[in-house]
Amino acid sequence: MPVLPELAAVLAAASARTRPEPPGGGPVLREAARGYWDRRGLHGAAGGIAAAPGAQPLLLALIGAHGGDVLMPRPCPAAWMPQARLLGRPAYHVPTPAECGGIPDPYALLETVRRVRAEGGRPKLLLLSVVDDPTATVAPPELVREACEAAVDEGLHIISDETWRDTVHRPRDTVLLSPAEMCPDDVTVIADLSGALAPAAWPVAVARFPDTPRAAVRHARTLDILTALGALVAGPVAQAAAHALGEPDSVRDRIRRAAALQTEVAAAAHRAVLGSGALARPPQAGRHLYADLGPLRSRLADLGVTDSMELEEYLTDRLDAPAPGGHRFGDELGALRVRLGTGPLLGATPQQQTESLAAAKPLELPHVARALDGFAAVFAELR
Repeated sequence: MPVLPELAAVLAAASARTRPEPPGGGPVLREAARGYWDRRGLHGAAGGIAAAPGAQPLLLALIGAHGGDVLMPRPCPAAWMPQARLLGRPAYHVPTPAECGGIPDPYALLETVRRVRAEGGRPKLLLLSVVDDPTATVAPPELVREACEAAVDEGLHIISDETWRDTVHRPRDTVLLSPAEMCPDDVTVIADLSGALAPAAWPVAVARFPDTPRAAVRHARTLDILTALGALVAGPVAQAAAHALGEPDSVRDRIRRAAALQTEVAAAAHRAVLGSGALARPPQAGRHLYADLGPLRSRLADLGVTDSMELEEYLTDRLDAPAPGGHRFGDELGALRVRLGTGPLLGATPQQQTESLAAAKPLELPHVARALDGFAAVFAELR
């Protein structure tokens, strides 16, 4: 999406700032993040906030601040497993329920914890995302509750990645429950502002810690790691991020328009994928969908595609857009799964993308219609 002019103006006005923020962010940025979460029912103090230049260094610091082994759902965001491995932490995937991605199946979680302990491991940390990348699903509250209760009962601390919570396609029809609402003392929440509030080129992410003495120790360790990494938010970016976190009318309107646009475009892409005979859960949030082309295995084999690496190469070439295979998200290499971004369908230029955002019927715009026709044609060839 094009940069919101109001945010660009704030960034430009702060461009003379030559010093980065202190480790974990300065008081203005942390207070803005506190207010952002307060409006979502997650109350706390600005002292329990930490900021970093992007989600990856922030998550790396959070994992480093916790001891023990790491558990995460399969599939999961592409960066999660490499970060655990970089820190030398044993990490384990847990299957997700049939209804959604992003959270572990509660019974599979219990079985995995018991198996890891029987093998001498020390499971201590669970990563999850109620609004999920890569599957673009929103976990039902009852499943979130069951998964979180199982994790807490087993002594696991939860890191809830809520980067995509503001991109839910139909917010009035979707009940979104944060794990921190249910288990306030056992959940750290993180959010990358590039999900909905700021451009990806302005890296900033924030974390909200529980209000407990143990969390205060982990907060301090996190700041130590961010300091060691030199992971400091740039001063001008911090100013723009604080403005976005304050959610003025222009930011709220952009979030609403973007979600409405993605609702229509993602639904059209989903129909095209299903029309080929492939499988995909209906996208509920974000800017992508996750497709399983297993039912098309024979046709793909004729084209020389037998695993997700080859599927990634084939679809990236045919769609002229990145189509990362499921192996990048923890799925088995032999599974023919792929994440399909919907961003390229909105227009090739900022002008076209702005036009898409403003349109009452974006699917009728010539550039959107052409992009969707091309997308559908690639999958129609696989029938």
